[in-house]
Amino acid sequence: MTTFDYDMIVLGGGAAGLTTTAGAAQLGVRVLLVEQEPQLGGDCLHYGCVPSKTLITTARNRHRMANAARWGLPQPELPPVDFSLVADRIRSVIQTIQPHDSPERFTSLGAKVLFGQAGFVDEHTVSIAGADKTRMVTGKQIVIATGSSASIPNIPGLNEVDYLTNTSIFSLESLPESLVILGAGPIALEMAQSFRRLGSEVTVIQRSGQVLSREDKDMADIVQDALEKEGVRVLLNTAVRSVRRKNGRIEVETKQNGGKPIAISGTHLLVALGRTPNIKNLRLEQAGVEYTPKGITVDARMRTSHKHIYACGDVTGQYLFTHAAGYEGGIVVSNAVFKLPRKADYTWMPWVTYTEPELASIGLNEKTAQEQGLEYTLRTEPFASNDRAIAQGATEGCLKMLLDKREKVLGVQIAGPHAGELINEWVAILGGGVKLSTLAGAIHPYPTLGEINKRVAGSLIGEKLFSGKVRSGLCFLFGYQGKCEDDKE
Repeated sequence: MTTFDYDMIVLGGGAAGLTTTAGAAQLGVRVLLVEQEPQLGGDCLHYGCVPSKTLITTARNRHRMANAARWGLPQPELPPVDFSLVADRIRSVIQTIQPHDSPERFTSLGAKVLFGQAGFVDEHTVSIAGADKTRMVTGKQIVIATGSSASIPNIPGLNEVDYLTNTSIFSLESLPESLVILGAGPIALEMAQSFRRLGSEVTVIQRSGQVLSREDKDMADIVQDALEKEGVRVLLNTAVRSVRRKNGRIEVETKQNGGKPIAISGTHLLVALGRTPNIKNLRLEQAGVEYTPKGITVDARMRTSHKHIYACGDVTGQYLFTHAAGYEGGIVVSNAVFKLPRKADYTWMPWVTYTEPELASIGLNEKTAQEQGLEYTLRTEPFASNDRAIAQGATEGCLKMLLDKREKVLGVQIAGPHAGELINEWVAILGGGVKLSTLAGAIHPYPTLGEINKRVAGSLIGEKLFSGKVRSGLCFLFGYQGKCEDDKE
């Protein structure tokens, strides 16, 4: 019987790798965790979720202060933002969370942690090039969870200028005077609004005809309108032709559909054009692991072309969310450790864009429903009718619910205040198979934004309950004297 150094080798110390390592180690599996960066936590902790949400919070508070008169408060005169202090706060938040993702914690769970660049030698052997030496280790099972990095397009002149990505923008020591952003996805828009609120001039350049291209246009437009009202310049249907340094600034040459070339200039350039899987140095060919430019190919059990080699998280190119990575890590543990054939189910995978208003989604939107050829009906509920939203002065946006022919929920999108929190109720409802009638009859505290969930369900149930047929039946049974038929006064 073949013996191995470890029962499991996990490559990558981000959300997927840490979830897999913690779960397996606590179940008695001998695990080696390998991370190429000098600390654990991955992109989410150091260059993604944590720093971005910290920055968003700072920018939101600055925005409240700058608009104090709107709330009936004295309007203060605010000095320019010292971004070095903002960066200090970002680093402080990261340092506060870091112990949860420390090597000591995972060592205490029973795992071994090594830092270095990992690459396959064969399907069971991995080399680890560390600071002091290169090690060769073998594993009965191997989990690839190396995440993703910012995708850098082949734009003439781009490599000749100093551009920012998510790995560098949070460590700036001074606020950009003007920021040009390539792309209009979640990261791009979150950064656009935040830096505009802190005082930067911001221009967003998007090749397609809408921001947040995976979302329904009507919902994405709500976010775009909010950003434009705050002064963010958004250029749609605009292709980037080249980038160059000119007069101490970065100039982006663009061309809009059917229009003339336009030069957009800024002191800083942020590239936010999607993600690419971190597979370049893994030598996957030597292990016979199949992959595409989008990521490593896996089945529903997160297995690669070798059933003892798994992949999870961003490196698969499927759902590039921290919560998806953690979920997939759990799928790996079920299959690799418990030997239970558990499959990943993304039917009710939620996601959020953390602009203000936020845009949250779960299930199908109109785009995906149309792509699948599904018939559907819509129910919408505006925040302008929600008393808490009115009190908070945050009435932009709405909730949109898609229903199939049997009036079963296909998906829900929310563009509005705290949409990311509001979608959590739908996570429980849809994931737990709760009926809309139960939601409509549930007691929600007043006044809360969450009432919007109850009201959209109630609008559907109410049409049936208060129909002419029901009224006529009640009048017939109980002799009520009110309006009992639609054609009677």
